[in-house]
Amino acid sequence: MARAEIRRSTAAGCAGVLDSTLFRALCEPIRIEIVRLLIAEGRSDLTSIAAELPQDASVISRHLALLHRAGVVRRQKSGRHVHFELDGPALVARLEAILAQLRRAVPLCFPADTRR
Repeated sequence: MARAEIRRSTAAGCAGVLDSTLFRALCEPIRIEIVRLLIAEGRSDLTSIAAELPQDASVISRHLALLHRAGVVRRQKSGRHVHFELDGPALVARLEAILAQLRRAVPLCFPADTRR
């Protein structure tokens, strides 16, 4: 494969992981705050999470749904309550895949400095 093709293929792979549902889910400050709360408090229900934040529970519920679709949190229904927790293993695996893709791009974008 020609170097130009490798660069285009690598660029497409990087664009794919950087324009992921994960990054879109984490680009909102309130969602970062929800993640922080789940790390600090552990498994929590909507009422407990919403009690710590300035938004209405319905807004927090929508943010949690988006975080769930993005694979950041897990949810488990228990009677009338839904509990949420950070999906740490899945999140770490996705971040490691992103790092692997970016590591493939580094030699193409930032070759070693040969002036030394």
